[in-house]
Amino acid sequence: MSTTDERVALCALNKIFGYYPLMGRRLMEERGGALALFTGEKPRIPEHPELADALNGGTLEWAVKELEQVQRQGFRFLTLLDEDYPEALASCEDPPLGLYLNGTSAPTALFGLRPMIAVVGTRDLSPYGKLWCQKLVSTLAQAPVQPTIVSGLALGADGEAHRTALECGMPTLGVMATGIDRIYPFQHEPLAVSIVKMPGSGLITDYPLGTAPVALNFLRRNRIIAGLVSAVLVIESRTKGGSLMTAKYACGYAREVYALPGRLDDARSAGCNSLIAKQMAQIIASPEQLIEDLGLGRVAGRPGKSASPGAFQHLLEKKFGAGAPPVAIGLAIRDHCGIMPDALAALLGLPIPTILEGIGLLEAAGIVTTDLLRRCSLTPTYA
Repeated sequence: MSTTDERVALCALNKIFGYYPLMGRRLMEERGGALALFTGEKPRIPEHPELADALNGGTLEWAVKELEQVQRQGFRFLTLLDEDYPEALASCEDPPLGLYLNGTSAPTALFGLRPMIAVVGTRDLSPYGKLWCQKLVSTLAQAPVQPTIVSGLALGADGEAHRTALECGMPTLGVMATGIDRIYPFQHEPLAVSIVKMPGSGLITDYPLGTAPVALNFLRRNRIIAGLVSAVLVIESRTKGGSLMTAKYACGYAREVYALPGRLDDARSAGCNSLIAKQMAQIIASPEQLIEDLGLGRVAGRPGKSASPGAFQHLLEKKFGAGAPPVAIGLAIRDHCGIMPDALAALLGLPIPTILEGIGLLEAAGIVTTDLLRRCSLTPTYA
């Protein structure tokens, strides 16, 4: 590997034009290749002269060391000109000139075998959003044509989508806003390891090794998510945020966008409701209908789901005994998704210790889940 390799030049261009991939691609096409931009007269870039200044031998030497380090750490670097570069992303007008990849499967197994569906949303996911994120992803896993779930490895909806996909045995792809060697947030390091180990799954980024998480980086990450997939599902989003940017990029790339509707008074659903109102997104009416709309086939129903409200009550009574507090608590949580312990106490007229004990028993039985704010909801199996 040397400074005269086209692959090295593409790695260097990816660093220089990371925020301006369309400009880099046009200049490369005008000069007849990546290496040609580093030889002869430098191109004039009046609006960004610093980019032209970076087209030098020093950047090529950096790229040689970068690719050697990529290889030593067991990663891969795909260039826009490689046959196994994701076709959907390459069809966009502004694809990254290079992608770093971490996974046990070959790139063709990640990008060429299944349709890709993005699932994105707020980091501050409500019990309602968490429940429906799990429902949608687990139902997608049952589709006759099983997709790969793509998301951004962030807290909230992203992490929930990745985890649910892995639990269902479905491939998932995490698009990072950092270098491939830096996991962010640190809480998701175990999740990232699981993704890398899962066949057909992996992590990708267009950022060089060692890149730290800064706010501006996430826009590039969102653009890649939108370009990789055939459709974007927005679970929950405020009126401003990365999920809406991903949806906007998806619209620009002529991808399908779907949004989960929410309460009018819930700020976490305001972005989704706005996308639907502006006809930028189609409404998610049911998981089964979504699968048909996405062209993934037809699902008859979800196994394990309670057949009726009466069946759920019978299940609780069989497990805890008729008239036991956990029965009343479980029914109240079913009817009031996201309810908190103090509200349950007021609703049922039970003391807080009894409420907390009942919630604990329901959690231990896998019937109820709570978040960090102690909001209660049913697990997907019983919802």
